[in-house]
Amino acid sequence: MKYIVGIGGMTNGGKTTLTNNLLMVLPNCCVIHQDDFFKPQDQIAVGEDGFKQWDVLESLDMEAMLSTVQAWMSSPRKFARAHGVSVRLDASDTHILILEGFLLYSYKNMPGGSGVVCFGPRVLTVSSTPARPLVDLYSRRYFLTIPYEECKWRRR
Repeated sequence: MKYIVGIGGMTNGGKTTLTNNLLMVLPNCCVIHQDDFFKPQDQIAVGEDGFKQWDVLESLDMEAMLSTVQAWMSSPRKFARAHGVSVRLDASDTHILILEGFLLYSYKNMPGGSGVVCFGPRVLTVSSTPARPLVDLYSRRYFLTIPYEECKWRRR
């Protein structure tokens, strides 16, 4: 059995801590961190405030992330070995992939692969219905929240 678990939520909200704890206890578990798919710094847009816009979907190479997920789906055992995960024999037919990130549930691509829709402060309106290549793969999805003041404190 293959399971894909999404762990989303705001930055500094505990996603990576939860993911790391799950990695220690779940058999044959791999993780893909959305943070590993940021585009190079020179490709990040600068907002009206003069700051680079790291917190928008366009700052991420979601096609590369989707390709990595597809590599796991095609051969979770090979993917696990390539990423230093020892496959446990007592659970060899169970494979778990955790996708962790702050914009996991926002990614959509257009039929034919052209275009991305980002929800949030910036909404791109398109006329055709986008595919949901990641959202449709999850066995389970979780969204972690913390109080705003706690989030500000963690970002100090």
